[in-house]
Amino acid sequence: MRILGIDPGLQVCGYALLEFDSCGEELVEAGVCRIDPQNELAERLNQIAGDISEILERLSPDVAAVEELYSHYEHPRTSILMGHARGVILQQCSAKGIKVESYAATKIKKSLTGNGRATKEQMQLSIQRVLGLSEVPEPNDVADAIAVALCCRSWKSDLVKMVEER
Repeated sequence: MRILGIDPGLQVCGYALLEFDSCGEELVEAGVCRIDPQNELAERLNQIAGDISEILERLSPDVAAVEELYSHYEHPRTSILMGHARGVILQQCSAKGIKVESYAATKIKKSLTGNGRATKEQMQLSIQRVLGLSEVPEPNDVADAIAVALCCRSWKSDLVKMVEER
């Protein structure tokens, strides 16, 4: 199974493709799409759409795991703007026939560290350990994308076990 983790953003979108088989998991590719913050919102969304479309075509994931938005009552505008970026990502996945799974940040953190409020550093160290990487994944956008893909794998495995037990 090939899972593409995506950390949505209007300036930086992180992505990571993990391949899972009976032997374990492998990080195939990870990176970021950098969006020019000087461009108008519509231009930035169009760039995100193009970048994600290219990644989907090139990497051919079976499923895309996308981090849900975190909204804070003090910054509702940020959530609304981020929703635009996430919407474009979801639309591109749908257009390519790729199933999308969404996970809250707290669920992602808990699935990797056992703590829904884990720090960025704790997450990076957990990812490094799980994947046997020589260094912690950076930048944070890449680490977040890897984490959401690992969460999807873990969640899917739990569902398969529950079905098999019935």
